[in-house]
Amino acid sequence: MRKKNFRSGRGYPDHNCHTGITTSFMKTRFVFTSLFIVLVSIAATAQEVRTLFGQGRTTGGYGALSNKVTTIGGEFANLSEIYGGVFINRRWMVGLAFAGSTNDLRVPVEFSVDPLQSMSYQYGQGGLMIERVFGSNKPVHLVVNLFSGVGFTAQYNRNDLHDYNYNYDYHSSVHDENWFYVLEPGAQLELNLFRWMRLSPGVSYRQTYQSDGLGLSDDNLSDWSYNLTVKFGGFGKRIKTSSTGNTN
Repeated sequence: MRKKNFRSGRGYPDHNCHTGITTSFMKTRFVFTSLFIVLVSIAATAQEVRTLFGQGRTTGGYGALSNKVTTIGGEFANLSEIYGGVFINRRWMVGLAFAGSTNDLRVPVEFSVDPLQSMSYQYGQGGLMIERVFGSNKPVHLVVNLFSGVGFTAQYNRNDLHDYNYNYDYHSSVHDENWFYVLEPGAQLELNLFRWMRLSPGVSYRQTYQSDGLGLSDDNLSDWSYNLTVKFGGFGKRIKTSSTGNTN
């Protein structure tokens, strides 16, 4: 009889795992939808914002899409991130962030839960995001940020995702779930392209704590990330201007 648990709470799941994965996906989709609904309803005080391509008057709140290049377990990893929140007084953004790996991170045989299968790592993180913007009204300015939240890794058979004839069994489910704390400070050089859009290349350092996945210690997960971020939204409340140049 095959051993099902490699460590406490890990190994091959029971017949309820497929339902659990479906429920987890629905919850994730709900969180993303709720985040964007919140961003639409934000307003704050006004001041003119100078941009590289024209001028506008904005503040309020925004959402961001980011692509992060880093390493996990010494191998190249690409992370896609979404975050956003309330932009307070054109200085502080407080909100939520979620990120996950998108490329195939192969598990070395010595750390695989099933050496007979081609297993891959999945990495993800979610939690609080805070940004401090310096000189938000300037066309080019500095942003520093801090992510603080929970991270996870797991092993799964990536090949099954491309098999249209695939029938669920334990080989395609999630194994060796590993949860830990993540702290990631970073900095960006931000460009105001339009009153509603900003481009923010930057760098950050991901530090994990108490990770004990197979082959994924804190040393394996902690590393620099090189990021390219695009931000959309309201960076200030629009002000109507009369023909005489006075503001309402």
